[in-house]
Amino acid sequence: MAVQLNHTIVQAKDKTASATFLADILGLGAPSAFGPFMCVETANGVSLDYSDRAGTFEPAHYAFLVTEEEFDAIFARVTERGLPYWADPGHTQANVINNHGRGFYFEDPSGHNMEVLTRPYGA
Repeated sequence: MAVQLNHTIVQAKDKTASATFLADILGLGAPSAFGPFMCVETANGVSLDYSDRAGTFEPAHYAFLVTEEEFDAIFARVTERGLPYWADPGHTQANVINNHGRGFYFEDPSGHNMEVLTRPYGA
């Protein structure tokens, strides 16, 4: 069997709010509860399992490879909500889409740096 990423735990201030936010922005199915987690499943079967975390935690980075059509729909949902977005992970180029394919970064309700891109890096 080839090694595959199955899931990752994502710390959140409010697991339901963060999981619902991501599913809505990316156009995925509604999150589902599994034990103490709220899980968002991607098309390749990898799930982001949101867990409530009191106090502070280090924000992480999550990147989502999408088609051009999906990109357009996701970008429309981000701009319709008036969410800030950036061309770079350091958030120095506000309101710009990068030109490696097409991509941008935005934050989820817990401060995680979410990336949407149409072409993998190195491709």
